[in-house]
Amino acid sequence: MSPSFTILVADDNSVNRALMAKTLQKEGYRIVTADSGKKARFLADEEPPDLILLDICMPGESGFDVIKHFKSDARTAAIPVIFLTALTDVDSKIEGFNLGAVDYITKPFHPEELSARVSLHLKLSIATNSLINSQAEKLRQLTEAQASFLITPEQEPGARFGVHYLALHEAGGDFYDVLHISDHIYGYFIADFSGHDISTGYLTSSVKGLLKQNCTQIYTPLESMNLINGVLVEILPAEKYLTACYARLNRRKGIMEIVFSGHPPVCYVPQGGPPELVGADGDPMGMFQSALFGLTTLTVSKGDRVYIYTDGLVESPSTKKVWHSETEKMLEACDRARSEPITAAPRSVSEYLCPNREAQEDDVVILAMEI
Repeated sequence: MSPSFTILVADDNSVNRALMAKTLQKEGYRIVTADSGKKARFLADEEPPDLILLDICMPGESGFDVIKHFKSDARTAAIPVIFLTALTDVDSKIEGFNLGAVDYITKPFHPEELSARVSLHLKLSIATNSLINSQAEKLRQLTEAQASFLITPEQEPGARFGVHYLALHEAGGDFYDVLHISDHIYGYFIADFSGHDISTGYLTSSVKGLLKQNCTQIYTPLESMNLINGVLVEILPAEKYLTACYARLNRRKGIMEIVFSGHPPVCYVPQGGPPELVGADGDPMGMFQSALFGLTTLTVSKGDRVYIYTDGLVESPSTKKVWHSETEKMLEACDRARSEPITAAPRSVSEYLCPNREAQEDDVVILAMEI
């Protein structure tokens, strides 16, 4: 017998709960009900359902409060949530979507519409998981991993970037790529794999392929990283993970969206203004499904620069922890490099921060881009 999908119905009105449960049970779904936001959180934490129907106006915790909890917990963040409520104003709908809801049904609802929307979003959830599994399977079929070719500024002059890569003698764990997404949109990715064994060099080719497949206009930067993470969880050995930073620049809009996956902050150098460190907390990639990544958005102008780098540039050789003093020194280094061409600036920054090459115990990559 095929496994049944579980739907959590959260509504303080007993008639509504009974009607929704009866409608969906006829379709073969397993139904769990909650009469409050608090109980809904408890039930979802205890046994995550496949989909959640959530009323907005409930005493105590509102549906908006509850979905914030779901989306902040890695165990429930990926579960599709459909708001079902009597609220009809546009602002409430927009708030619901901004908080992560996948759909919005207004009461009184039609049972057939409820069934159709539940079925649709379960299919979409399955399709996303299928996409992840399909990509993971294609990568598993590779009989021999190959080291990725690292792109140079000469190969992609429109990206206006410079890079300095300092690898140790052993297999490197750092990786970068630059993606030409459209005429005016570019993606800049940098990552640091855990460990420095020979397998790390092979894994970079897989990451490069995933970036090409998933960093497109149809996905937001956060969606791209979530898709890639789903595949990496499937293909990486248990002891492997990576910290990463992905910045997508839209020159026409003057917007740079940056996703952080357990990575150090970027250094933003506005033209005519003081440098500043910009970061956000986020989980590493490849460790578990539904990882939560940090996201920040910069409004940028022509002539501004942004530096992203791996932690070998600012970490303590003895403790392998990022030094606060060194991240502050990063600001000074980037400020000093203003007069350098963008292609030369990363080496200048690296040499200022790491004058003693013999003392280096980790790979170093610094990638700079100019708006």
